[in-house]
Amino acid sequence: MCELTVSLFYLCKKMTNSESVIINQSVAILIDGNNIEMSLHSLMNDKLAMINFDILIPKLLDNRGLNRLIYFREGKSISSKLADRLHEHYHGSVVPCHKSADIPLTIKATQLAQKVDTIIILSGDSDYIELIRHLKGEGVRVEVAAVEQTTAPIIKAEADYFVTIDKDDVFVYNKPSGKLFKKQQKS
Repeated sequence: MCELTVSLFYLCKKMTNSESVIINQSVAILIDGNNIEMSLHSLMNDKLAMINFDILIPKLLDNRGLNRLIYFREGKSISSKLADRLHEHYHGSVVPCHKSADIPLTIKATQLAQKVDTIIILSGDSDYIELIRHLKGEGVRVEVAAVEQTTAPIIKAEADYFVTIDKDDVFVYNKPSGKLFKKQQKS
């Protein structure tokens, strides 16, 4: 009896050790660029606030595998630097949208539902409530990452997990001044 108790203790201890648990989840991260950018601007009170992908993406993945990263953005003036960076670091892509990102993001999410275990939506927009319900009905884990102050309560309640995007996940871009840049070119 004593040996059995000791064996169970070590077995339980080993099972609770996170090193012995292999998480094999495939994750798609879908970003409503316009929504998340406006939320970041509000959070930081600065229109040059941007997501620090090098901090946020590992935080969201939490040792799971990244299957897709797609940044949906309304309009045609999308930074080529952003597109290049997402592609180089995360094999991600930027999708320009005719109007809002809601419909293209929703279509892509439903297309990916059979290919991934988890879909993380970066947006606090209540327009995604039916998408979240549909994906969950299909057996997909749905997580939402957004700025808490600008997230609809119904979205937080319906998601399987909510990740707060806070000031640690953001940086403020400092444009180089034109005068300094011109002086450096003349030298």
